[in-house]
Amino acid sequence: MILYLCEKPSQARDIGRVLGITARRDGYLEGPNTQVTWCIGHLLEMIVPDGYKPEWKSWRLETLPMVPESWKLNVRKSVNKQYNVVRNLLKNVDEVVLATDADREGETIGREVLDRCRYNGKVSRLWLSALDDDSIKKALGAMLPSEKTLPLYHAGMGRARADWLVGMNLSRVYTILGRQGGYDGVLTVGRVQTPTLKLVVDRDRQIENFKPVDFYELLVILKAEAGRFVATWVPYKKNTDEDGRCIDKDVVEGVLAKIKDQSGTVTKADTKRVKESPPLPLELSTLQQEASRRWSLGAKRGLEVAQALYEKHKAITYPRTDCRYLPKSQIKDVPGIMSALVGSDPAMAGIVQGANTKLRSKAWNDKKITAHHGIIPTAAKINIGAMSQDEFRLYDLIRRHYIAQFYPAFEYDRTVIDSKVATERFRASGRVERLLGWRDVLRGESQKNRKRSKDQQRSEQKLPPVVKDDVVGVENAKIEAKKTKPPPRFAEGTLIGAMKNVGRMVEDKRLRKILRETSGIGTEATRASIIENLLMRKLLVQEGKKNLVSQPAARALIDMLPHSVTDPATTAVWEQALDDIAYGEGSLDGFLDKSVTWINRLVSNVKERDRLGISQFSNLQPDACIQSSGVGGQPNFKKCPSCSKALLRRKGSKGYFFGCSGYPACKFTMDDNQEEQTVIEAEAKKPRKVRKKRVAAKSVSS
Repeated sequence: MILYLCEKPSQARDIGRVLGITARRDGYLEGPNTQVTWCIGHLLEMIVPDGYKPEWKSWRLETLPMVPESWKLNVRKSVNKQYNVVRNLLKNVDEVVLATDADREGETIGREVLDRCRYNGKVSRLWLSALDDDSIKKALGAMLPSEKTLPLYHAGMGRARADWLVGMNLSRVYTILGRQGGYDGVLTVGRVQTPTLKLVVDRDRQIENFKPVDFYELLVILKAEAGRFVATWVPYKKNTDEDGRCIDKDVVEGVLAKIKDQSGTVTKADTKRVKESPPLPLELSTLQQEASRRWSLGAKRGLEVAQALYEKHKAITYPRTDCRYLPKSQIKDVPGIMSALVGSDPAMAGIVQGANTKLRSKAWNDKKITAHHGIIPTAAKINIGAMSQDEFRLYDLIRRHYIAQFYPAFEYDRTVIDSKVATERFRASGRVERLLGWRDVLRGESQKNRKRSKDQQRSEQKLPPVVKDDVVGVENAKIEAKKTKPPPRFAEGTLIGAMKNVGRMVEDKRLRKILRETSGIGTEATRASIIENLLMRKLLVQEGKKNLVSQPAARALIDMLPHSVTDPATTAVWEQALDDIAYGEGSLDGFLDKSVTWINRLVSNVKERDRLGISQFSNLQPDACIQSSGVGGQPNFKKCPSCSKALLRRKGSKGYFFGCSGYPACKFTMDDNQEEQTVIEAEAKKPRKVRKKRVAAKSVSS
C-alpha cells in the first residue's frame, strides 16, 4: 500500500484525480493499493513553555532562559481527528510519498508527522511546481529520493526551534521589563519580526525629524533654428550642496540676470538608442508589492489571492517562490501555455498572436533557478469568470509578465543637449519612443498610462534636431523654488520590498552579500504573516489605505533591545546557517547550540542590569499606569510604596484595582477608586496564604 501525504485537502483531490483515485473515505481518498490523505497545514505545533516545566508558566526573570532539554510537539486540538486518520493509515502502508508543498515548510509539515508516528518505511518525494493535471503527471514521473530533500526538514526544525528560543525568552524578558516600567501590554520579539519593526521605526523617525531644505532650479526656454526646448541650469559644484542642489537663491537670481536676453551655443547633442528588456516573470514579493502599489492590496491578502489562483483555479504555478527565472526545460511547454491562455480568455488572442515564441529573454536561465522558478500561468484551461476581482487582477499581471518574455525590447531614443550661455551650463533631455515591444503587453507599465510629474514631462520632451555649435537664444527663464521631501511612509508592499533588500542597509560586506543571496530577511511565505502579527500586536497601525506607522510601544521596544536583536545582519547569519543545513553542509545541533549560547548571554545581560537597578524601559508612559499631574503638566507615574516599581491598573473578580508591576515578588495593591494611596493590606503581609494571581499571562511566540 502506498500513501500520498499532502499538505491540504485540495492538493489531495488534485493528485487523487490524476492517479484515478476517487473513492472518498473519512479523511482520505482510496483506490487500488493507493491512499491519499492530507495534513491541513501543520498537524503538530511546538508546545508552550509550561508544557516542559510547570515553573515556566509564570512570567518571571528568575525562570529565564527557558531551553528545553528535548523538543516536543503536540497535536493541534483543531485537527486532532485528521491527525488520527493519518496515524492509523501509516500503520498499514509500505511506502509514503511526501506530497506537501515543495519548500522547507512543506517538508517540515510532512516529516514531523512521520517522525511523530514513528514511521520507518520507504519515503519518496513528489516535487510539485503546479497543481494542474499535466504538471502533476510530470512530477509523478520524476519522483525524488527521500534523502535528497531530508536536509530541508532539518533546516525547518532549526528555524522553528531557534524562533521558539528567541520568541519565548526575549518576549518574556522585555514584556517583564516593560511592566516594571509601567507598560501593561505584551512586547513580542522575533528573529525576523523585530528587524522588520525597526525598519518602520527608523523610517518614521526619519520622517518626523526631517527638516526640509529650500533649493532652487533655473529653467530656460532656448530657441534654436530647429525649434524650442526647455533646459535646466547646471550649477557649478561651489554653488551646490552635497546632493548637487543650489540652496542659495541669490546665486540663482544672479545667473538669471546674467543670461537674460543672451545667446549661446550647443556644446553637445547626443542621441542614443536605448533598449529595455522585458521585466522578469514575477515572484511572490514583487507580486505583493505590485498589488499593494496598484490596488492597495495588503501583503496577506496578496498571498491569499495567489494561493487561491494556485490551489483553487489551477491557473498559476507555485506562488511562494523567491525566484524570477525559468528553466530552459520548460521552453517546450510554451505553445501549450499560450494556447491555454487564449482558450481561457479569447480577449488575449491579440497579444498572444503578437508574441514571438522563438525569442529567448534573460528569464530563461538554469543557473538562476532555486527550489522553484518564477510564477507563470499553467497550461490548464481556466474559468476566468469564476475569479474574484482581486484574483483576476493578479492572474492578469502574472500572465502578461509571461507573455512579455516573447516580445522584443522596448526601444526609445534618449537625447541629451548641453548648451552654454554666458559661461553658464544648461542641460535638456528628451525621449522619443521608437518600438513599444513588451510595453504593449504590460500596458499598466507604460509611461503614457501613468500620471507624470512636471520633471518627468521635461525629461521626456521631444527635442529639436540640433547639432554642436548651433546658436541658441534665451527666450524665457524662470526660477522654481522647491523643498526637499522626507521619504514616504512604508506601505505593506514597500515594507516587503525593504525586507527583501535589507542587505543594502548592512555595512559589513560579507553579511550584505549573504542578505542579497538569501533574499533579505523573512521568506516569501512568511513576510506577510510577520507584518500581520505586528499589526495584530498593535506595534504597527495602518494610517489611511496604505501607510504603516509605528506606535510608542514599538519605538520603546526597539530602543530597549540590544543591537544584535534588531540588526538584520543577525538574521543574515541565521539564514546562512539554515541554508547550509538545507544543502547538507551544516549541522542542526551546532546551529541550535550557538542559538542557545546567544540567548543565554542576552538574558544574563538583562538580569545583571536589573540587579544593578539600571532602568531599561523608561521612555514609554502608557495609560495603564496610575498618574497624577506633574510639573509643567507632565504626568508623574505613581510608584509602589513597597518596591518603587510602577503600579498597573488591572481587572479582578471584584472590578478594577491597581497592583504592583513586580507581582508576585511584591503583592501591593490599592483600590483604583481612591485618589490617595490607601493601601489595601491584602495578603502582602500574610506569608502563610498566597494570593491567587489575578491575571494569567499568555505564552507568546515570535
